[in-house]
Amino acid sequence: MLRNCNQTIRGFCDNIIVVLWDINMARIKQLSKHLINQIAAGEVIERPASVVKELTENSIDAGAKNISVEINNDCRDIRVADNGSGIHPDDIILAFSKHATSKLQEDEDLYDIHTLGFRGEALASIISISKLTCTTRTKDYETGTKVKCENSEVTKVETGCAIGTIMEVKDLFYNIPVRLKFLKNPNTEFSYIQEIMQSLALSHPDVSFELKKFGKTVLKTTGQNNLTQTIKEIFSSDITNNLKEVLRTDETSGLKISGFVSTPDYTRSSKKNYHIYINSRTVKCPVFQKAIDMVYKHLTANSKYPFVVLNLEIPPHDVDVNVHPTKKEVRYKNPNQIFNFIYTAVQGGLSNYTEKTQPLYEQSIQAEQNLKTENVVTFPTAAQNSYINEKNDTMFVPNNIDNIQHSPQNFGQQIHQTQIFTPQTQSPIEPEENIIGQYHDTYILIDTEDGLEIVDQHIAEERFIYEKLKAEKNIISQMLFVSDVIQISASEAELIKENMTKFERYGYGIEFLNDNEIIFRKIPQLLSKTNPKDILSDILENLEGDNIDNLEEKILITTSCKAAVKAGTKLSIWQMQEIIKNWRTTKMPYTCPHGRPISKIIPHKELAGFFQRNK
Repeated sequence: MLRNCNQTIRGFCDNIIVVLWDINMARIKQLSKHLINQIAAGEVIERPASVVKELTENSIDAGAKNISVEINNDCRDIRVADNGSGIHPDDIILAFSKHATSKLQEDEDLYDIHTLGFRGEALASIISISKLTCTTRTKDYETGTKVKCENSEVTKVETGCAIGTIMEVKDLFYNIPVRLKFLKNPNTEFSYIQEIMQSLALSHPDVSFELKKFGKTVLKTTGQNNLTQTIKEIFSSDITNNLKEVLRTDETSGLKISGFVSTPDYTRSSKKNYHIYINSRTVKCPVFQKAIDMVYKHLTANSKYPFVVLNLEIPPHDVDVNVHPTKKEVRYKNPNQIFNFIYTAVQGGLSNYTEKTQPLYEQSIQAEQNLKTENVVTFPTAAQNSYINEKNDTMFVPNNIDNIQHSPQNFGQQIHQTQIFTPQTQSPIEPEENIIGQYHDTYILIDTEDGLEIVDQHIAEERFIYEKLKAEKNIISQMLFVSDVIQISASEAELIKENMTKFERYGYGIEFLNDNEIIFRKIPQLLSKTNPKDILSDILENLEGDNIDNLEEKILITTSCKAAVKAGTKLSIWQMQEIIKNWRTTKMPYTCPHGRPISKIIPHKELAGFFQRNK
């Protein structure tokens, strides 16, 4: 039986060899021009949106200021009209041949690209899979040229038309039925087209775009060269009301970034609203996205992302856009420099409004620092040997307990009980807020020019403490007279030992009693009334897997959260004033370090409308 099986396998292998030999015997021949273009079209033209992108980008490169796109026949009929420079009649036939372009004059121009197109593949690809008519005229001629293309064959006649170009694509993929089967339903395909048009409009606010579907206008921009206006025309004024401007220039490297990012309390559930551009070209750039993500990492909740419209201008020789036929991927000469430039610019954009109030913020920090310094309490050395063992509830205390001074109150409480005054005026350094009161002992209600502002007291103070601790070089600690003995695992012990300096950086003093027991010698003065065991538990439990790189941030966040006033705490008016004043000085007043929004404004007009007060 085994021999029969071997014979069968051998015969099967012999058949394979014969088949391969027959294939290898086929002679090599040149593919037809039409088939070459169809193969290339598979890379450049994926779907109807690809046609719209290539033709519209050609219009932009031609200097058009008005571009109209009409879609019909389940997105298989596409008409793109512009008022650009047009195509010279002597070049029109060449324009539809493969690798023919007006955008590269010399070989070296490939490394100094200033246009959206440059490969010379799009038109040749499009005419191989559709029936195309092009009507065009330049300003130097009184008449235009009409060209008809089908199956990669091109004919032309003279015709009358306006200056510019009209491209009419009919029956897209008519001769590639398999490609038609892979297209999604017409509404989905049109949504891809709409995204392309939105993206081009955002990257070229000086151009007026119009998109029509079955004769109905679904998108229109006025081309006023005002990005804010373009965003409003494409999306809504609600978005523009929640944007911060990003603008940074580095003359030495030739870098410039401009655009807008949303405040951290105005987010989306996906990165679909990351509109990022390199030299006004739509790209998918991991470096760009990572820089944005890092800025918002501790400003937004998990799986929440900002709305972004940013254009990075970079010297063409420092970026390679010739990576893929679709030109969506790029490579940088110095990716680290680009990452840092984008990161710094976005971070600065989110906090730019605080620049004029920064001196007041520094005065506030210094004043509070002076207050705390005056109340620092030191303990005798013997007190450092006191701790409680959880196992048998035994407490060890020093002999000179009477000499121990009382510890100061929690700074988290101090900021509610002490107003800060400048020596010159003996008045608060910040203007008084028009506070209405407290709701549910959790939210502070404020009457503002824009409307009724509702602020979460815990989150607002948490943001202030977080930024304050992050900015301070020396965190004031509270020595502990008594400390719980905290049980830890072997992995936790290793983590703490390796990062002892990070704990020390934020005011924590930890001592190992043995391999799996520790005590706290000191904690930040902010947390003098908080159980250290709870603090450490929160820090260790919130670490994501084995990523110890986030440990310092977790220490900072946990400390801020534990020190802030809790929800459900009744506050006096002046305590509320102090929280709001401190919060107003923060650089990122939108969310807490966990990403939760801090405030909500209900506009006066919205309230009036609800109560039908139209006047």
